[in-house]
Amino acid sequence: MHATGPFEVKLAPQDDKIDPSLGRMTIDKQFHGDLEATSKGQMLTGGTAGTNPKGSGVYVAVEKVTGTLHGRTGSFILYHTGIMTQGKPELSINVVPDSGTGQLAGIAGKMNIIIKDGKHSYDFEYTLPEAP
Repeated sequence: MHATGPFEVKLAPQDDKIDPSLGRMTIDKQFHGDLEATSKGQMLTGGTAGTNPKGSGVYVAVEKVTGTLHGRTGSFILYHTGIMTQGKPELSINVVPDSGTGQLAGIAGKMNIIIKDGKHSYDFEYTLPEAP
């Protein structure tokens, strides 16, 4: 199955001053469209800004999404792995196996994030068991 729509995201730095090349943030999202949901999560970042002018770095994140996907209500967890190699991005966002609850139990899939003109949207390819 396929779901799309816009979303808003708020990232709040959690400055623990471990090292300037490391960061930690909270994630707060509101999804619209085929997925009407909210999510809360955590992100860790590491990068070479300041030491590498082309910008290389990494982020990992975990977020719990709660709401309605094509009329089915429940929650699931997404995990992100983002790598920037000298300005070239790679991003992978997947559903944590067996994390679906309620009518979203058994969900599996991969989400892509699109950023265009400063606005965020998602493209979510997923599978769900047949409804009982």
